[in-house]
Amino acid sequence: MHNLGRTRSSQQPNHLLLTPDTFVRTTLPGMTKCSAIVHVSPALGARFTQYTAEFDAGGELGTTSAQRFIFVIEGGVKVEAEGKSRKLGTNGYAYFPEGSQYRVVAAKASRLAVIEKHYQPFDSAKAPHLIVSSEDAVSSHPLGDDPSLQVKCLLPDDMSFDFAVNTMVYQPGAALSMVEMHVMEHGLIMLEGGGIYRLGDSWYSVTAGDFIWMAPWCPQWFGAIGKLPAKYLIYKDWNRHPLAGLQR
Repeated sequence: MHNLGRTRSSQQPNHLLLTPDTFVRTTLPGMTKCSAIVHVSPALGARFTQYTAEFDAGGELGTTSAQRFIFVIEGGVKVEAEGKSRKLGTNGYAYFPEGSQYRVVAAKASRLAVIEKHYQPFDSAKAPHLIVSSEDAVSSHPLGDDPSLQVKCLLPDDMSFDFAVNTMVYQPGAALSMVEMHVMEHGLIMLEGGGIYRLGDSWYSVTAGDFIWMAPWCPQWFGAIGKLPAKYLIYKDWNRHPLAGLQR
């Protein structure tokens, strides 16, 4: 049945909700047997790009001039970098510094979250290094003092990295303790479960597969609803002064 123009997707000046019924696929330069659902980019005012890459078996991601983070949502890929070949299954991830040489090839039909951002150097920090790992190898910690809301930090919290990527898991009924408003922007993809997200002055039901972009200082709050935990992967710019990168 035709949906008569209805969708949960919404674009507002300080946030974006994209739901799978509105996804449009394209092929980015360098991709083979692979397509991208571009969720957010500088065209919308974001300072990074995030997309979901969908691979056929043997598909390849291609290269970029920016630093890149990948997270395996479904399937598995082979990462070739620094003379080594490593396999990543579901929940595996990798970080590639800007200018590095590598290949990402799908071992089978797969879906990856991909985040790309031009690097902002910091004088006293060493250049960031290649990381190939799995979320399963990262220990979790509660957000604040709430054990029902667990966070895993997938990138090191040191000044060489100019962004952070975390997973957050909410037990049913768990919620952020406050409405957050801050200088960082977010890219977020729901991996499991669902709940209610406040973005700006709007309230949205969200579920696995949805993508959210939050601009700096967008009021934001989330609470998990349902019988299963809610989980998402979230990006934020990090470790840089707000004036960094601005021309004098």
